[in-house]
Parts: sequence; structure tokens; C-alpha cells
Amino acid sequence: MAKYDQELDATGLNCPLPILRAKKALASLGSGQVLRVVATDPGSVKDFDAFAKQTGNELLESGEEGGKFTFFIKKA
Repeated sequence: MAKYDQELDATGLNCPLPILRAKKALASLGSGQVLRVVATDPGSVKDFDAFAKQTGNELLESGEEGGKFTFFIKKA
């Protein structure tokens, strides 16, 4: 598991809320810091992939366990 600087719990939220909350959380981080996001929306997998590409932030790692999706996003 990757190390992270901040965690965002987006469980129970549906698109686009996990992305919007992640965007807000990333804004408070410094360059190179890592945000861990936990979401339950299956659509968040492709959403976070696209979000990382569009924003220039790096999706370091993602996975799913027990219906929870975890993303590690490194701020550009």
C-alpha cells in the first residue's frame, strides 16, 4: 500500500461527488503529496483515471476490495 498525506472518504457518494471532493482535497495539498480516496461508486474507477489524465495529477495506484475502491493520486 502506498504512503499518503491525506485521506478522503467518498463512500456512499455517486458521480460526480467523489471527483469534486478529490479536486477540493488536492487543492489543499502541495506538489508531490498523495491523496488516498476511498469510494463505493463503481463508476469512480474510470472517473478517476480520466480525472488524473485531464488534471495532470498522477494516479499512482487503484484497487477494489469488498466493494470499496481505493485510489492514490499524486498531486502534480
